[in-house]
Amino acid sequence: MKIYTRSGDKGKTSLLYGERVKKSDLRVEAYGTCDEANSAIGLALTLLVLDDQEAEKDIKVALSHVQTTLFYVGAELATPIGKKVTSAVTEEHVRELEMCIDRWDEKLKELKNFILPGGNASAAALHMARTIVRRAERCAVDIEQVNPMIIAYLNRLSDLLFVAGRYVNSKKGINDILVNIKE
Repeated sequence: MKIYTRSGDKGKTSLLYGERVKKSDLRVEAYGTCDEANSAIGLALTLLVLDDQEAEKDIKVALSHVQTTLFYVGAELATPIGKKVTSAVTEEHVRELEMCIDRWDEKLKELKNFILPGGNASAAALHMARTIVRRAERCAVDIEQVNPMIIAYLNRLSDLLFVAGRYVNSKKGINDILVNIKE
């Protein structure tokens, strides 16, 4: 099978079930943005090296699971209205994120200020992934008849990536970079 098909050379692509839409279609933008977030998470994972092997494994397992679920999100976003969804995102997917957030957040200092993204390279990549997920969420909210669990999942995923960035920095001994707001 060749990687190129030439079927998109005129600015159209296929949703699941073959419906052709412009590449600028909101569904394409939403699932493409999820793919972008997935790549940013992958980058963060390749950069992740912690002295705490247990914490490193926990983060890698959790975020690898997230990467798979983002494919489900993308598939659902690529399914036209009225067609059967192959892998629905559920409340359980959202709960899994919440449990992970709680597990990592309880090990962090209480946050009383806004922070800047950065610190360790892996943490910075997690913050980048967080902002990409926020863009995917903004796209998804405008899609007609979207599964509300997709919106909840993307919202919670951005929270998870924020906490993950802080957690990685904490494990590397790097303090949060506080925003200095002048009064």
